[in-house]
Amino acid sequence: MGSLARRYARALMAIGIEARSYEALGREVERLARAYSEHAELREALRNPLFPLSQRKRVLEEVCRRLAVSRTVLHLALLLLERGRIDFLPDIARKLRELVDAEAGRVRARVTAVRPLDIATEVRIKTALEKLTGRTVVLDKREDPSILGGIVTQIGDVVYDGSVLTRLASLRQHIVGQ
Repeated sequence: MGSLARRYARALMAIGIEARSYEALGREVERLARAYSEHAELREALRNPLFPLSQRKRVLEEVCRRLAVSRTVLHLALLLLERGRIDFLPDIARKLRELVDAEAGRVRARVTAVRPLDIATEVRIKTALEKLTGRTVVLDKREDPSILGGIVTQIGDVVYDGSVLTRLASLRQHIVGQ
């Protein structure tokens, strides 16, 4: 599934770079993928082979019209539908976002804290991560009371875990080990 999504994302990215519209294409594909993921009725209508393909295409065309996506994204969506690959849309959107971010010199970081970060803390974290990565950082902020305190930051596959929960687990392991 990953390699197929990657191929579609790369093709879209190439079109976007050539047309100097890769950022806009990325946002449009994300909007369409979000609509597809969040609306079970839409997924059912597009997947259901009991509905003729022509009817499913009309539904998809109407959704694309309402989301104001470009002809390029509409053609991608119709191609996926025709080939029975519409379920790949969210994966394609994720892969395309990665490519768009790389081209734009950005990296995304997921920051998890017990409660919402204040602006000053958010700026300090963003600045530190930008120094660490050498790239512009886009923060994806989340709250999780189970970490008890501190923050957990993930950039790609690397996790920086400064949570109280992890510190307590480490302390417990150390005490038990002695």
